[in-house]
Amino acid sequence: MLIALADRKAKAVRLHESLKATPHRAIVPGPVLGQVWRPAPSTVHALATALRDCTVPHARSSPGALRPTAAGQPVCLLCSTALDMTEWHRIGGALGTADLPPKKRPDVVDAMVAMTAIRHGSAVVFTSDPDDIGAYLSALNAQDVHLVAI
Repeated sequence: MLIALADRKAKAVRLHESLKATPHRAIVPGPVLGQVWRPAPSTVHALATALRDCTVPHARSSPGALRPTAAGQPVCLLCSTALDMTEWHRIGGALGTADLPPKKRPDVVDAMVAMTAIRHGSAVVFTSDPDDIGAYLSALNAQDVHLVAI
């Protein structure tokens, strides 16, 4: 999704704009941001603009996961707590058991995206690699996560 936003693809921009109305900001795990960020001015501008409406859990300068309300600033407990050892073990297990597309190698960042979505439940993952993320979701026995190809 971040790559599509950086490339200003219409579908990604429309989806991102629609997420601005939701109580929970879109989640961008830090390793995902690190994989996509490049120092090219056009990329920096596009991603910095998009990230204003997202949360990067555990990043001090990132906006909170839940948007402020008239009652105050709520907190998403899942975004404010780190993955525990059991979840990291599950990610490692998924790396070894996921039925990835041919010529694909295990990717801990993709598996972490899947785990982040599982933790939130009823999550939607916007991705250019639905087969990869889907393989990790299946390996992790995800029940209520939806994929949208970008």
